[in-house]
Amino acid sequence: MTVEHQILTPDFYIASKPFYGQKQAKNLLGRSIASDRLAHAYLFRGPEGVGKQLFARALSAAVNCNAGNGLTGCGVCSSCIKFGADSHPDFLLVSPEKGAIKIDQIRKLIKKLSFAPYEAKIRVVLIEDVHTMRQEAANSLLKTLEEPPENNLLILTADSAGKVLQTIISRCQTIPFYSLTFDETADILRRDNSELDLETALLLARLSEGSPGKAMLYHRRELVGFWKDLIALLTDPGNHGDKEVSRLLHIAESMAGLKEDLTHLFGLIRLWIRDCLFDLYGQETDTQILNTRKDWNSEQYFAKLQAIDQAEKELNRNCNRTLVCEVLLFQLCRP
Repeated sequence: MTVEHQILTPDFYIASKPFYGQKQAKNLLGRSIASDRLAHAYLFRGPEGVGKQLFARALSAAVNCNAGNGLTGCGVCSSCIKFGADSHPDFLLVSPEKGAIKIDQIRKLIKKLSFAPYEAKIRVVLIEDVHTMRQEAANSLLKTLEEPPENNLLILTADSAGKVLQTIISRCQTIPFYSLTFDETADILRRDNSELDLETALLLARLSEGSPGKAMLYHRRELVGFWKDLIALLTDPGNHGDKEVSRLLHIAESMAGLKEDLTHLFGLIRLWIRDCLFDLYGQETDTQILNTRKDWNSEQYFAKLQAIDQAEKELNRNCNRTLVCEVLLFQLCRP
């Protein structure tokens, strides 16, 4: 396989590491810092794993940098060092607990905001994944979002696929984030994993659709190898589903062992089915890398997508994970 790859030169660094993509976010917030006109609350919204949280942390350091070095911060002053080490007393982080941001977390945050920052010019609050916020928690946060105490900056992040309450959106300035190019994603992967070869990095970039966070997760959890084995089973012309019950049951047990990573495997299977449909209709896609089933029609492919949707719904209802995987595999393998 011939791999073409462009070596990229980013214009933005965080803690001496290059930060790729998100030029619109850089321009918008860079101008706001330069003109000293930061909003009181921002909503960073975009695909999972494209740098929203990392960018928020960089902005936290930049607005408090002793050198006033624009959007990037100097990286060497006492304030930048503390922000870089996640040890600054004026950086507050709120993350989902067991899949959701709860009202008790917001109440504790509001109480902390009633006091002045310890040492920073601006205390920064990062609330991650606000699409998981429960209604009562959101209602508790609204007044603070609209009129936060002086010298406080609130940054919220949300996945583009997640539903964010309109009352939250209306009180924040939304900054859009986008998927990175495959080259940018591959560069990030190889920067953080020196043993990773270029071809594998580009494969992970394609599978993650330009999301470095997802690509790193796929690599660390070895999901790509599992996915390849599963697709080899689905595309094997000698596979007849019901006739290989013991093999399917063994694979289903392994799938169930993935636990929280099972939804990522489902996403990879969806990606393969999407590429199969593109191939079926004679359309090209940058992510197509594996064989398709030439004997399946569009109706059969869509039925398999529905089977994956149903499996996810059952997992969300805490149905038996192994049983869900068994049923799904039989549905995927049948014509």
